[in-house]
Amino acid sequence: MGATIPEAAAWAILFSPLASFLFIALVVRPFLNRRYARLAGYVTVLAVGAALALSLWAAASTLRQGGPVGFAPHRWLTLGELEFRVGVLLDPLTAVMLVVVTGVSLMVQVYSQGYMRGDPGYARYFAFMSLFTASMVGIVLARSILQLYVFWELVGLCSYLLIGFWGDRPAAAAAAKKAFLVTRLGDVGFLLAILYLFSQRAVFLERGLNPLEIPDIHEVAALAKAGAVGGLAITWLALGIFAGAAGKSAQFPLHTWLPDAMEGPTPVSALIHAATMVAAGVFLVARLYPVFEASQDALVVVALVGGFTALFAATMGLVMDDIKRVMAYSTVSQLGYMMLALGIGAPRLAIFHLGMHAFFKALLFLGAGSVNHATGTFDLRSMGGLRRRMPWTYGTFLVAALSLAGVFPLAGFWSKDVILGAAWSSGEPVAPWVFWMVMVTVALTAFYIFRVFFMAFHGASRGSQAEASHGAGGHGGGPHESPAVMVLPMVALAVPAVAAGYVANPLSALGPVGAHWLNEFMASLGGEVAEPDVALAIASQVAALTGIAVAALLYQARARWLAPMGRGLAPLGRLLSRRYYLDELYEGITVGRLFYRGMARFTDWVDREVVDRTVDGIGWLGRNLGRSLLPLQNGQVQVYGVVISFGVLAIVGAYLLLR
Repeated sequence: MGATIPEAAAWAILFSPLASFLFIALVVRPFLNRRYARLAGYVTVLAVGAALALSLWAAASTLRQGGPVGFAPHRWLTLGELEFRVGVLLDPLTAVMLVVVTGVSLMVQVYSQGYMRGDPGYARYFAFMSLFTASMVGIVLARSILQLYVFWELVGLCSYLLIGFWGDRPAAAAAAKKAFLVTRLGDVGFLLAILYLFSQRAVFLERGLNPLEIPDIHEVAALAKAGAVGGLAITWLALGIFAGAAGKSAQFPLHTWLPDAMEGPTPVSALIHAATMVAAGVFLVARLYPVFEASQDALVVVALVGGFTALFAATMGLVMDDIKRVMAYSTVSQLGYMMLALGIGAPRLAIFHLGMHAFFKALLFLGAGSVNHATGTFDLRSMGGLRRRMPWTYGTFLVAALSLAGVFPLAGFWSKDVILGAAWSSGEPVAPWVFWMVMVTVALTAFYIFRVFFMAFHGASRGSQAEASHGAGGHGGGPHESPAVMVLPMVALAVPAVAAGYVANPLSALGPVGAHWLNEFMASLGGEVAEPDVALAIASQVAALTGIAVAALLYQARARWLAPMGRGLAPLGRLLSRRYYLDELYEGITVGRLFYRGMARFTDWVDREVVDRTVDGIGWLGRNLGRSLLPLQNGQVQVYGVVISFGVLAIVGAYLLLR
C-alpha cells in the first residue's frame, strides 16, 4: 500500500459491488437460486470486502499526498462548447467516506448471512444490497454533479426496493412508496440547482470552466464569495442543493419517511441509517460546501434546520415503543447535529461525527435485529430480562448506547462535544440558539436510548409465551444469543465505537498518534481537530448522566413517586406518540383532503368549462355554418348557373379594373 492508488483501482471500488449485483441478478437468481442461494451472500461479502481493501489503500494514498489524487476526467458527450464528463474525485473527504461506507457495509453483509437465512428472497436481498453499496460509492467518487445525481437517484431506487423488500406486507409497501415520494420532493430542488448550473454555462465557459464539474463549481463559488459573481443566485443554488440533502438526510420537514422505513429488514435499516442513504445528504452539503460558504443566508438555514431537527426528533424518540423507531428518530436527531455543524462553518466536524455515528448506529441497529431474532418482536413492551440470555448483544448494545449518549471517553463523546464547542464559540448570530437546542438534545438522547436499554435487557421478561418460546433460529427454550455470524460483526463494530474515541483522546497513550493522524485528515479538509472545551464537556456529561439517571429511575428502579408526574405529562406523551400529527397533516389533509378535493374541483372545472364548452362550440359552429351555406346547395341547376355567371363577371371586372 505504499504506492499511490491507480485510477483503475479507484474505479474498482465502485465496480466491485456493482459486479456482485450483476452476477447475482443474472446468474445466481435465474440459474442457481434454489440450490445455491447462499452463494449470493458469499459473493456480496467478497465484493464489499474487496471494495473496503481498495478504500483503505485510497485513504492511505490521499492522506499521504495531503490533497486530492489527480485523475483526469473522461469525456462522455459534447454539446456545443460544453463537455459532459465522468471521472473520479479522490480527495480526503472521499477517502473517509469510502472507508465508512464499505466498512459498515461489510459488517452488515456478514450479519445478514444469519439474519436473512431461510428467507425466500435471500438472493434478491443481496443483489439489492450490492447495488445499494455501489450506488453510495458512486455518489462519493463522483467528479461531476450530473454523475453524482445519477447515483443519487439510484440510492433512492435501492431504498425503495429494500424498504419494500417484503412487499406482501401492506405496511412495507406503503413505507417504500412514502420514502420514495418524500425524498423526491427534496430531489426536485437538487435537480433545479443542476439545471441552474447548466443555464449559467456561459459564466463558466468564459473562465475555461465546466458548470457540471465539482472542482469548477468550487472555483466559481469562491469568486461569488469574493463578490465577483452574484450572491443571490448562489443563495438559491445552495438552498436547492440543501433541499435534496434534507430529503435524503430526513431533515425537518422531510423527516417523516425515515421512521416508516423500519418496515424493511433490520440490516437494511442499519445500512440506510449508518452509511448510505441518510449519510448522502450530509456528504452532499460537505462536497459542495464552498457554495454554502458563499452564502451566509444559506448557512443560517442549514444551521437552524439542523438544530431544530436534532431537538424535534429527539422528543419523539422519548415515547416510541418500537425499538427500531427509536433508532430511526435517533438517526434523524444525530443528522441534525451534522447539519448544524455544517451550518456554523465546521464541515470537518460534521464529517467526523458522521464517521463516528456510522459505527455506533450500525451497532445499535444490529443489536435491535439480534433482539428481534431472539424474541420475534420489536416491541419494547414485550421484552425484558435479556441481559443474562444474550450477554454479547447486551455488552455491545451498552457500548453503542453509551457512545450515542456521548459518555466520556467513547467515540460519540469526542465527535459530539467538538460540535457543541464549535456552536458555543462561533460568532454567528444563530449559534447560541442552536447550541441550546443540542444541549437539551444531549439529555433527551441519553434518556431515550437508556429507556430502550433498560426495557429490553433489564427487569423481568414481559413477552408472551409464544415469544418466549421463539428462541434464536426458531428453537424453543426461550430467547438466547444470536449465532456467531451475527455476533461477530457486532463485536467488530463495538471496537471503533470505543477505540475511535480512545485514539482521539489526548490523555491516552495513543493520543499523540491518533491526534496526529486525525489532524492530518482534518487539515486536508480545511481545519484541525478541536479538543472539547473542559467546561462544556462537563456540562454535556452532566446532561447525559442526568438523562441516564432519569431513565434508570423510571424503567429500572421503577420509582413510584414519579407516577403522578407521568400522568400529568400524558397529553404531551400522546402528542409525541402521534408524531406531532405531521403524518396526518401530510397524508390525511394535504394528500387525502385538500389534494383530492382540489384536484376534483379543478378537473370538474376543466371538464365543464374547457372540455364541454370546446365541444359545444365546435358543434354550434358546424350547425350554424352549415345553415348559412344550405341555400347555396339547394339542388337547382339554374341557381348554380346564375352563381357561376356572377362569379365569371366578378373575375372579369376585377381584371379590367386592375389593368
